[in-house]
Amino acid sequence: MTQDPHEFLASYLADHPDDVLVVDDAVSADEGVTGLIYELTAAGRDEMVLCRKVDGLDVPVLSNVFASRRRIARLLGCTPERLHATYQERTATPLPPRVVDDGPVCEVVRRGDEVDLATVPMLRHFASDRAPYVTSGIIVAEDPDSGVGNLSYHRSMVHSRTELATSLHSRGDLWRMLGRYAERGEPMPVAMVIGGHPLFMLAASARVGYDVDERALAGALFGEPLEVVRTPRHGIGVPAWADIVLEGTVDPAARAEEGPFGEFSGYSSNRSTNNVLRVDTILRRAEPLLIDVEGGNTAEHLNLARIPREAEMAAQLMARFPDVTALHYPTSGTHFHCYVALRQRRPGQARQVMLGLLGWDPYLKTVIAVDEDVDVTDDAEVLWALATHFQPHRDLFVVDGLPGSPLDPSSGSDGTTSRMGLDATRGPDFHGDRIVVSDHARAAARRLLAPTGGTA
Repeated sequence: MTQDPHEFLASYLADHPDDVLVVDDAVSADEGVTGLIYELTAAGRDEMVLCRKVDGLDVPVLSNVFASRRRIARLLGCTPERLHATYQERTATPLPPRVVDDGPVCEVVRRGDEVDLATVPMLRHFASDRAPYVTSGIIVAEDPDSGVGNLSYHRSMVHSRTELATSLHSRGDLWRMLGRYAERGEPMPVAMVIGGHPLFMLAASARVGYDVDERALAGALFGEPLEVVRTPRHGIGVPAWADIVLEGTVDPAARAEEGPFGEFSGYSSNRSTNNVLRVDTILRRAEPLLIDVEGGNTAEHLNLARIPREAEMAAQLMARFPDVTALHYPTSGTHFHCYVALRQRRPGQARQVMLGLLGWDPYLKTVIAVDEDVDVTDDAEVLWALATHFQPHRDLFVVDGLPGSPLDPSSGSDGTTSRMGLDATRGPDFHGDRIVVSDHARAAARRLLAPTGGTA
């Protein structure tokens, strides 16, 4: 498998032309790509979007890559039903990156006075955004003692000619690493990769321990070590096949305002750590492609962050609770809702599973448990189960005072949230049989409705 995102795009266009919307007309850099994606979603469509001409930018834009689970499954060479299992199987054996001497990202290198962030392509995604933003920016940093790398996404906007205002709002491993540099009295060397091959981008979303380098997970997804080049000033390993890399430092004490920005909750967020990334070097291909991540509560934004988390949670749940048959985080619930299906063999089993989920995942606020014959990928099916199986006085529980997402607009001023489990399984005292339309009746109907079929 090639690690070149340009090769990925060319191959996917050739193999699945109906799954790529190619726009040759000029599109505005101010909400133009967002408008296309939101209109596609309203029509029930989820194609990748390639805009060859974007006003004000000198590069084509590829977006909506992760909007379709079917497309992500194709990346992993599996069916959507095997997405979780295949992701876990691939990432179970990390492959450390391989350093190479050169790569396409080194074709153009700008240093010192040549650095001007106005030359870096960015889009405004929503009318409420403070400025154009980098939404696909993956910050690469390496621990000062162990050298273990970390990848994580951080929204970023231009603050000055050589500075980005960014948020480390997840307060994850990069935040922890920044603290280590602060203890040493040093700025943290970083490199921001803008986009990259979709498998590299998927690896950057993984939720793993501090001592696990996501670049090794990218290698596992590729089936070969990720090829990296060392950045000129700080020697950070970045993908050799990347389009754009910004090398610089984050000073633990420096601050700059950023936001509002359209976040996964569907609301604009001002919540930010207001960090500053000072850029020393810009590396880019001679003819780069801007691989954008559509923000807000879009399927792309949510899937990219959610699928590695789902895969991890599904593996943990099924190892501990073998009667769990399926797990799904619906787009309608952003990151805050989860549906779990199980074969309930004894009273209280669904509640135990839901407590496990609510305890493991810090973003979750609501879990709905259903029986194994309910399709957890279909909101309507889950809501039907809730309507017909659930009794609030008996099947609901709430836990409060737990840490929540800082980007949840309903969370308390101290960042805490309450969490709820709803047991929509049938239970031992349930009486009723599901209605059934026979296979032969459905087959006959399909023949009648086919373009060359009957007159119906």
